[in-house]
Amino acid sequence: MRRDAARVPNAILSRMYAAFFGLEHLPFSIAPDPRYLFMSERHREALAHLLYGLSGGGFVLLTGEVGTGKTTVCRCFLQQIPEDCTAAYIFNPKLSAQELLATICDEFGVAHPASDPVHPSIKECVDPLNAWLLAQHAAGRNCVLIIDEAQSLSGDVLEQLRLLTNLETDEKKLLQIVLIGQPELRTVVARPELTQLAQRVVARYHLGPLTAQETAQYIAHRMGVAGWQGPLPFASRALARIHALSGGVPRRINLLCDRALLAAYAAGRREMDTAMVNGAAREVFGADGPRASARPRWPVALAGAAAGAALVVAAMALTGRLPVQTMPRGASASPQALAPEPATLAELLARQPPDEGGAWQRLARLWGADVAAGSTPCESPLPAGLQCWSARDATEALLRQIDRPVLLRLRVPDQAPAAVLLLALGGSHAQVQGAQGGPIRVPWPEVARLWTGTLATLWRAPEGLVVQADVAASDAGSAWLAQQLDRAGIAPAATLRARVQQLQREQGLAADGQAGPLTLMRLNRLLQSDEPHLLAQPDADASRSPARSTP
Repeated sequence: MRRDAARVPNAILSRMYAAFFGLEHLPFSIAPDPRYLFMSERHREALAHLLYGLSGGGFVLLTGEVGTGKTTVCRCFLQQIPEDCTAAYIFNPKLSAQELLATICDEFGVAHPASDPVHPSIKECVDPLNAWLLAQHAAGRNCVLIIDEAQSLSGDVLEQLRLLTNLETDEKKLLQIVLIGQPELRTVVARPELTQLAQRVVARYHLGPLTAQETAQYIAHRMGVAGWQGPLPFASRALARIHALSGGVPRRINLLCDRALLAAYAAGRREMDTAMVNGAAREVFGADGPRASARPRWPVALAGAAAGAALVVAAMALTGRLPVQTMPRGASASPQALAPEPATLAELLARQPPDEGGAWQRLARLWGADVAAGSTPCESPLPAGLQCWSARDATEALLRQIDRPVLLRLRVPDQAPAAVLLLALGGSHAQVQGAQGGPIRVPWPEVARLWTGTLATLWRAPEGLVVQADVAASDAGSAWLAQQLDRAGIAPAATLRARVQQLQREQGLAADGQAGPLTLMRLNRLLQSDEPHLLAQPDADASRSPARSTP
């Protein structure tokens, strides 16, 4: 690091690195500067859902992980609402029903005289609000209420909001309500006691992370707005690493790129490589961030692991902590039987058998099913009601989307690919398991670097129906699908295909209108079917197991 940079605060260093790279502004500030607005295809689809909901009445849901750009979409939505629309925005929803109603009145500028100004009754808020909404309707104006961080709303408050949508004329609803929140909001709305609210959702969209290509476009866009000209100062591998480490989440991209540019300035370099990105990630994301080494030294790592295992076994034997096993005369102890549980991904892969049958058996057991030893994924018979689904060239986003344990095929140097079971996937770590031994917690980038893109998983198909490309290909399948869409709160439409497209758009799927396996998997999740989940927080507790324990 430069001697002059070692003692300078980061805020001043940031301005210095901007000058070093010839930038007019800091390109990766997390402040919501409208100049840096970047609308990916997903953001545009989310905005389209919000704008569509203005004409439908009822509720519109926009969900997404922290930092994916929900607030960005909301700001763009507010800028594009028609002139004949009055909007109110509430960003602190941790209120009682009475407090929320009073806040709504205040945001719309509706006077609500109350016997107790501090704690007005529900009636003292609803009556003047209803009169004001009717007056707005008579004047040809629409009204929309936007509530951010809506996952924090209690059931009582959500029910009161539903009652507000009862304010209507013979022709239309008087109030459109947009709920914006984290993914938990979908779970909240799916509660049985909120069925009536779910049935009034006219549009919903889940905002996913950026793809690798969009991540590069996002970085180029922000650098360009800040004044950068010419090729990006990020090597192509560094861009790929940024996407892998950030998960495509814009806020994490900003934090990572800002620190990488700062590190480059301190080192007097004008291009970032993967090592600098890894170092920036450790500073930004903490001690659990990915290690800087881009690829493991397989021969050295495995030799060290083997030597370490031998020392551990010897030490346990000397201290009396190694249990003594009685073996038949003439039998020899295999190194695998005496070796401790694998602690690293390299150790786990070194012990995998040449076939995928063992890992496939473990996946089936999570679903309460048994398959024959040596079975091949997606080619062996399965119990009734279970079906296998596989994909090639899959992405991390797809893993999170299907939200269930999967078999991943990983590259192993000098041998055939090995199958491991992915049980959990958090922000920076994953929980994986092989054909033998217990699950281990490893950095997700280590797994992603070896993953071939091939996956296989199981899902529960509708009983008595054949699902290939589209369950609605038969009359029985169409009737079943319409019933499930009703249960999921998907709004009625002119055709069943249109309803399926609405579901697919809300779940971030290709809206082809065909209810195939991937669409039905997401429908099962909406209906909270009894299926194993891909745990989302192994970083917090690596000892947890999926919905069903592994025998």
